[in-house]
Amino acid sequence: MLHLERRFYPSLPSNTALELSKRRYPMFQMTQSVHVVAPPNTPLGEGPRRLVTNAEVAEVLFNIATLLEMQRDNPYRVAAYRNAARGTLAQNEAIADIIARGDQLRWPGLGERLRRKIAELVRTGHMMFYDELCESSLPQDARELMTVPHIGPKTALRLVDLLDIHSVAQLLEASQAHRLRQYYRFGARSEQRLADSARAVLAGRDAAA
Repeated sequence: MLHLERRFYPSLPSNTALELSKRRYPMFQMTQSVHVVAPPNTPLGEGPRRLVTNAEVAEVLFNIATLLEMQRDNPYRVAAYRNAARGTLAQNEAIADIIARGDQLRWPGLGERLRRKIAELVRTGHMMFYDELCESSLPQDARELMTVPHIGPKTALRLVDLLDIHSVAQLLEASQAHRLRQYYRFGARSEQRLADSARAVLAGRDAAA
């Protein structure tokens, strides 16, 4: 069993961190992963493909930084992923276009390993390191919620543990019932944004079915 220690939640209120630290989550099958351009468990080559956007690349990089920080990883490594995410957002051209024509991504602080990982994400819609990091750090329901835009690891864990939300459908239902806005950092505007995003994810899955 994977025990998520209290120290993994440094930015959450102390009572929330304590509740999270008391819970145990099962290990996950390595065949399950979080994908940025397709629903969970969609094999490569199946379903419509589209270019991965700069914002999606940045979201993955920010999520990696958050997960590493939750695990008390090397602060310089955490900062490298955050800087790479900011650099991605600062680009005036689509990262996918740069990689497609064979050019290297170049901005201050971006190393060769991160270049390869970003290229893997853009070319395949997956980043193996990110998939494995999510699987080793998060329960399946939190990873399911992270398929919704604007939901990172900490928000996903809060939704699971504080609101007992374990799926995108439950998130949509809770948002429409205004159950989120009473909690810290969930205002009316963010609640509506999550409702719209969850609805779009579910519509996309129905269209692909």
